[in-house]
Amino acid sequence: MAGVISLVAFLLCFLQISAEWNTKDFMKREHSLIKPYQASSMSIPNWDFMGSTMVTNNYIRLTPDLQSKEGAIWNTVPCFVKNWELHVHFKVHGKGKDLYGDGFAIWYAKDRMVGGPVFGNRDFFQGLAIIVDTYSNHNGPHNHQHPFISAMINNGSLHYDHDRDGTHTQLAGCEAKLRNLEHDSHINIRYEKDTLTVSTDIENKAAWKECLSVKGVRLPTGYYFGVSAATGDLSDTHDVISLKLYELDSSDDVGVEEDRSKILPSAAFFEAPRDHVEDPKPASMSGIKIFLLMLLGTLAVIALVVIGIMIYQKQQEQSRKRFY
Repeated sequence: MAGVISLVAFLLCFLQISAEWNTKDFMKREHSLIKPYQASSMSIPNWDFMGSTMVTNNYIRLTPDLQSKEGAIWNTVPCFVKNWELHVHFKVHGKGKDLYGDGFAIWYAKDRMVGGPVFGNRDFFQGLAIIVDTYSNHNGPHNHQHPFISAMINNGSLHYDHDRDGTHTQLAGCEAKLRNLEHDSHINIRYEKDTLTVSTDIENKAAWKECLSVKGVRLPTGYYFGVSAATGDLSDTHDVISLKLYELDSSDDVGVEEDRSKILPSAAFFEAPRDHVEDPKPASMSGIKIFLLMLLGTLAVIALVVIGIMIYQKQQEQSRKRFY
């Protein structure tokens, strides 16, 4: 009898704990991408892909290590979670040792499945971009090396300037040696109480290392998550292994509900831009310079012909002397 009473007490306790358990701590599967990817044929539930994207059993390849490729994968379900954390498991690798590019970007954006010049996505976007730029365009002085991770907030009016590696619109950033690693590489994007924090785990320590943290970031609800990548004259392989989205418990925000569905993305802080330096234009040659070059070339040819004739005549004269 005592055993039955103990069992009943345990079950009641378990039910009480279960009722108080915060289900928001669990992964939001409708916004997550994990193996196995394919449910049937080439489709992925809740996800669309475009461009050069190739789905395999072990990874989703956005671009192969070939020039001029663009690929992307986008969630089909808009996200209405106000505070969230996104874990991205990825791999960037290629044959290039010193020259490689261009990179990839992780998006929380209003528009989806629209290709463009910003690492395979449209310019003048609305939303958040976490950009992993692997190639430095060397326009103006740099205060960092590449690969470089940066965050950009756009309300649709800002242009991403590749010549300046986006430094005039970035919130903050950090260097990250993430190419050709033998171990797993991860990025953690946390958005909570208008604070954006990006961390990495690229040293195989199973621990997050903070890359950037910016307060005063306001993001709407109802946008889409996605990842895109691009190559240009240089190339790299960009693979996505998994995306896992978690809704964060914000119990202290109870009673403070704000409709974020119609606000524009905004940020209270931007890094100071560096000056744009125009690429040097090749010097044009005037008509006088062209004439002088042609004249010098002609005189050089004449001089070579005269010298050749003189050498030939001298050889002929010496041969006649030997004959007599």
